[in-house]
Amino acid sequence: MKAEVKWVGDELFMGTSESGHTIVLDANGGALAPSPLENVLISLGACSSVDVVSILEKARQNIRGCKVEITAKRVDTVPKLFSDIHLHFVIEGNEISEKHVERAVKLSADKYCSVALMLNKSVNITHDFEVKAV
Repeated sequence: MKAEVKWVGDELFMGTSESGHTIVLDANGGALAPSPLENVLISLGACSSVDVVSILEKARQNIRGCKVEITAKRVDTVPKLFSDIHLHFVIEGNEISEKHVERAVKLSADKYCSVALMLNKSVNITHDFEVKAV
């Protein structure tokens, strides 16, 4: 896997993936685009959500929506690394089994989400969920 990041001016950078997709990143606290660390949180949420949705669909759960709200704390010293990240999954659907959701979230965190597994080495990652009937 390869990627390229190019400075485009001020504190803006354009990342291009091997598959040709681009994303703009803003090192200036996310003023014009997500900052690199905001992008890490977004990537973690996307990676985990892919797993959760896939596992719930394979379990034949009538899932209609999945959202993950992510909160993070950073240390006060430079570099300002993440110390804690919490993922709160909101699963929408009809007759969704909380047991299946709990299992899906746990499997993503412990076994499948590569982003979470990489971050787990230095960051305390926690998660919970709620199920909403629609």
